[in-house]
Amino acid sequence: MKNFKLTIEYDGTAYHGWQIQARDITIQETIETALSTMTREKIRLSGSGRTDAGVHALGQVANFKTDSRIPADAFFAGLNSLLPDDIVITACEAVEDDFHSRFSAKIKTYQYRIFNHRVPIAVGRQYAWHIGKKLDVTAMQQAVAHIIGTHDFKSFEGTGSPRAHTIRTVITAEVAEKNNGYLIFEITANGFLRYMVRNLMGTLVNVGLAKTSPEEFKHILEAKNRDLAGATAPPQGLFLVQVSYE
Repeated sequence: MKNFKLTIEYDGTAYHGWQIQARDITIQETIETALSTMTREKIRLSGSGRTDAGVHALGQVANFKTDSRIPADAFFAGLNSLLPDDIVITACEAVEDDFHSRFSAKIKTYQYRIFNHRVPIAVGRQYAWHIGKKLDVTAMQQAVAHIIGTHDFKSFEGTGSPRAHTIRTVITAEVAEKNNGYLIFEITANGFLRYMVRNLMGTLVNVGLAKTSPEEFKHILEAKNRDLAGATAPPQGLFLVQVSYE
């Protein structure tokens, strides 16, 4: 069997997340269907991680194994001709047999986008969280500095997540204000808990609204208590930007 690695960009608005669901359409199912059409085999696609309903990706990675003799460039062209316009394969390559998109991954980068303006947007509303009140970006930057390094992120984990532990190492994290009204939170880490980025974002917004101080944010992190953190930010502002394997 041959092992192929896909890099995928998708708009998650119309999908119930990455992972196959019993009744709802997902990214994984849509790509698997196209692969099965090409190979006439039952293909199982392994993703680097799950994205939730409404979450987007600029650089999701997945791999699949097949007995087919179809080469990588033909998979690249064929998949892009079969898939809907909101899913695009940006790269396809043959990889070693032991490569696994999830277990071989070393670090991941996510972005969360906020449109911070008193007037909401109509075009692009599915790609950002609109917050009408002006956010204190300096306070948010002070707060986000506390998560860099190795910490227990239990305070920012989704309820009922099946994890061996909640310790993760954040390599970089920053909040940046753009000239067009957007505010971007970008974080790179060796792994993420379920809803971790959205829960961090919800709590950082509380800092930006002066509901929580940067020092209180640090206390929330150290408390390892989800009840102390802010609400989960909505999914449409979240993007999986990159998965790295080195």
